[in-house]
Amino acid sequence: MLLSKLIEGTDMRLTGGDADISRIEYDSRRVKPGELFACVVGTFMDGHVFAESAVKNGAAALIVERELPLLVPQVIAENSRRAMAVLAQKLYGYPARGLRIIGVTGTNGKTTTTYMIKSVAEKCGLKVGLIGTIRNIIGDRVISTQRTTPESTELQEILRMMADEGVDLVIMEVSSHSLDQERVYGLEFEVGGFTNLTQDHLDYHKTFENYLAAKKKLFERSAFAVVNADDPHSEKLLEGLDIPRMTYAVREPADIYANGIEICDRNVEFDMTSPAGSCHITVPIPGLFNVFNAMLAAGICLRLGFPLEKIAEGLAAVSGVTGRMEALPSDGFPFTVILDFAHTPDGLINLLTSVRGFAKGRIISVFGCGGDRDHAKRPIMGEAAGRYSDFCVVTSDNPRTEDPMSIIKSVLEGVNKTAVEYKVIENRREAIRYALTHAGENDVVVLAGKGHETYQEINGVKYPFDEKVVVAELLNELRKA
Repeated sequence: MLLSKLIEGTDMRLTGGDADISRIEYDSRRVKPGELFACVVGTFMDGHVFAESAVKNGAAALIVERELPLLVPQVIAENSRRAMAVLAQKLYGYPARGLRIIGVTGTNGKTTTTYMIKSVAEKCGLKVGLIGTIRNIIGDRVISTQRTTPESTELQEILRMMADEGVDLVIMEVSSHSLDQERVYGLEFEVGGFTNLTQDHLDYHKTFENYLAAKKKLFERSAFAVVNADDPHSEKLLEGLDIPRMTYAVREPADIYANGIEICDRNVEFDMTSPAGSCHITVPIPGLFNVFNAMLAAGICLRLGFPLEKIAEGLAAVSGVTGRMEALPSDGFPFTVILDFAHTPDGLINLLTSVRGFAKGRIISVFGCGGDRDHAKRPIMGEAAGRYSDFCVVTSDNPRTEDPMSIIKSVLEGVNKTAVEYKVIENRREAIRYALTHAGENDVVVLAGKGHETYQEINGVKYPFDEKVVVAELLNELRKA
């Protein structure tokens, strides 16, 4: 599309001529000839610095916030990130206009909740598009993903694919980063869902108030809200917003609530009361937090007009979500191994208290904290693990550019506030080996923090590290020993 046509109807202006644009890119290393490079001004980097490199790689034009001394057409915009979102929508023919879109946000539970909604929608005969942390899915087709919510140009490209392939319903995890960075700018959500809000991402948002304000943006763009009445932040998320809402809870009065909750090692069951009636719910994933996730999914599905019986059927059929309270094969051993993505204090507490509900022996936790991220949560994570475990193996997570032992030292500040016994093993594979070797009858080894990830990032390099593979290899070694 001609750049002059692309910016028609906007307040952007074009200098330096015109160009035919095939795609929009924001990473100068990936730019191909004929593409429009967006000089995105980010938290840590200014994309204008990479404009010359993008032009050398073939960029036909630039989106800029200030005109640059480069001999290519330039679209001058007040906000380059928002401009990228606006132009991507037009370039891909406004794909969202023909789609029903659901957004789920919150600190924990987004992935599982979206998979629950997907299962219900498919029981109702709909073709579903899923956008989230683990993978993007169109019907039965899986598309790999690099982040929870794609950048705006990638998001519009995925939505175009979904629209072209006849998707009936799009279910998205919507992260606080994506809301703050305008990745979902211009999208309208039929329903916005909220799981919970606890400390996370303060390395980026700086304050909890900023974190909450970012989450609120989803509901400013939603026609209807389903929120957790047991979470005190729900009220602030909807404060000043004149949109209809539905609440769910276990403790507080709510539109949807659960009674008779039974938590087992492989599932949860409860009686759910809702505006559409009551029914018994079985979810084949353990943990009290999955009662909350199931009620949020049910509330969203009720708003979409799905029958209560189909909701119950879909929740009962949801497949275990990769890296979310996932029991790994440990045939021939007297212990259980649980893999989970829990990487926040609240997520770790939820995980460990859920395991405590069915563990007959000790809980042995293997965990660490990521580098270049929220430093304040490290001792809190350590204390949570110490209070809710019988033994801790403190190790490395994704240290990124930080010294792993420096991270571990911060974690130990919290661990040492408890009386738990622990061992420090920096090498994560060896830490897992130690836990498996020392696990006894009826013990549960909990591997927290990595979940679905298949790598470990050390000094900026991603090395293959899939804990499912690692556990299988280590158990094989133990069988042969």
